[in-house]
Amino acid sequence: MASEQSTNQSVEKAASVLAAFLDGRALRVSDVAKYAGLGQSTASRLLATLESLEYVERDPASNLYRLGPALLTLAGVAINQHPVHREARQAAQLLAGSLGLGVNVAVRHGSSLFYLCNFEGRLAPKSFTLMGQRNPLHATGIGKCLLLALTPAERRELLPDLHRYTPRTICDHDELDAALDLAAHRGYATEVEELALGRSCVAAPILDQSGSIVAALSISGPLSALGLADGEPELASTVIEVADSISVGLGYLGPRHAPASQYHP
Repeated sequence: MASEQSTNQSVEKAASVLAAFLDGRALRVSDVAKYAGLGQSTASRLLATLESLEYVERDPASNLYRLGPALLTLAGVAINQHPVHREARQAAQLLAGSLGLGVNVAVRHGSSLFYLCNFEGRLAPKSFTLMGQRNPLHATGIGKCLLLALTPAERRELLPDLHRYTPRTICDHDELDAALDLAAHRGYATEVEELALGRSCVAAPILDQSGSIVAALSISGPLSALGLADGEPELASTVIEVADSISVGLGYLGPRHAPASQYHP
């Protein structure tokens, strides 16, 4: 029993070391120790073990550590096993290329959304990829679509506090309910500078064989490039059409747009 507990603690410590790199920076041993709450000698020993397994790698010139190639292999296997990613990847990539905007596919993991796909268009370039990253549900169009799978009571339990990211972030549950009711009625959700100033998106839910919302697709980009005030109906029609095609690929055979009541089981 003691041996099993020790093994579990070792795994937890190794996981905390890897989690120290999630913000994308290369780190010193002391940085990792501080983030993981470990002694420097323990952090150094764990990093050496992880380096031997290629889960981290060390720059010989700076002695800074970064995540290693073995994690890329695991991440590639994990993402390619996901049915939504397999069905949505090509459609999302083609859409980004044709519109010149960003196209994202995400699922809900707990109280945040988790990106499965992220493709950049020429009008919405970024210096990083969103795939594998998380964002808030209430402050994004894609997150609002995912929240349609929950009742108002379930949403309040999941998100008791709605964090403010910009002056336009919805931080009141009654206001969020109204926005989601409108999204359910229209079949798409929008977000204008609610997560970051100068950015916006329009999104639609993706349904599985049972008709449940399992993911969502968004078109996103700079406010000036997306032009939601003038182009929302056209972009909304596009995002709904592509999301519907992905839903059909996942086995959804119901009506093209489920009634609003189906978005609130």
